[in-house]
Amino acid sequence: MRAFVLHGPGRAAVEDVPPPVAVPGEVVVRVERVGVCGTDVEFFTGEMAYLHQGHSSYPMRLGHEWAGLVAEVGDGVDRAWIGRRVMGDTMIGDGTCRRCRRGHQHVCEHRQEVGIRGGRAGALAERIAVPVTSLHAIPDSVDPVLGALVEPGGNGWRAARAADVGPGDRALVLGPGTIGLLTALFLRAAGAEVHLLGRDEESLAFARGLGFADAWTEPELPDLPFDAVVDASNAAYLPARALALVEPAGRVVYIGLAGSPSLVDTRTLALKDVTAVGVLSASPGLDATIAAYASGAVDPRPLVAATVGLEEVADVLAGRRPAGAGPGPKVHVDPFRRAGPGRTEHD
Repeated sequence: MRAFVLHGPGRAAVEDVPPPVAVPGEVVVRVERVGVCGTDVEFFTGEMAYLHQGHSSYPMRLGHEWAGLVAEVGDGVDRAWIGRRVMGDTMIGDGTCRRCRRGHQHVCEHRQEVGIRGGRAGALAERIAVPVTSLHAIPDSVDPVLGALVEPGGNGWRAARAADVGPGDRALVLGPGTIGLLTALFLRAAGAEVHLLGRDEESLAFARGLGFADAWTEPELPDLPFDAVVDASNAAYLPARALALVEPAGRVVYIGLAGSPSLVDTRTLALKDVTAVGVLSASPGLDATIAAYASGAVDPRPLVAATVGLEEVADVLAGRRPAGAGPGPKVHVDPFRRAGPGRTEHD
């Protein structure tokens, strides 16, 4: 089968590799769509911390935002899974440690992360093998595009849920990237008044096009009380800014990660009686996200700017926009698409 293989910083190729085998307890999925994520970019540039901490190494296969159809099942797996559209949890715990037993496999010390950590191959390939326990079934109303947006959407759902706002409340999201916009969509679905703070007019204009009229640069940000502030940025100074902007007795949610340490004055946190929440992964929010997409309460399709084939992934990771791409922040990959506009080959 064909797969995108990353051999080192900036060194990648589409290669023919042995297809995965459905070992006991696992399934093989025919991949329909994969999202390209900022984490993938960090592996491409060599900046990803896991590379320097020994959790990941080259060569590797990226891709953790995916959807597809179950093609094979291993021993011990119900054959009813075959033919079902699914997505999968990125975080795969060891299943035996205290954290896993308490339902927190996404913070298991010995976890694998699909396409990221522990040698578990990702979905930038025609097929992927994953444990059946990581699967989440997708209803017919959730197409492959939405299916590949469940994983990032689960992060947005968790951030919005942690903000704990609703009708009559006002929330501010720092960073109008994919996760920030998904968070904003879920906050709006909860009934909150949503504001976004960004740096460039292009991303803010896109946010306004999604119906978020209150999208600001820092000099423009109005002096309003914000009941919750979500930091979905990668700017090291914004965690402290989030704390400064939130109302006393409000909530700050940290889901963005900066490349260098950020500082928060805990005296301010205590004196304002603020609740601070950190969000690592989508795992606890995947089913709720699927339900929101299926019902139409949240529709993130406009975030996808383009769909490319495996041969174009390296260009995307290098920061080059696909020809004809729309204004959204997300690029999807169809592993069966061949070079040439609109051409797709299937099994």
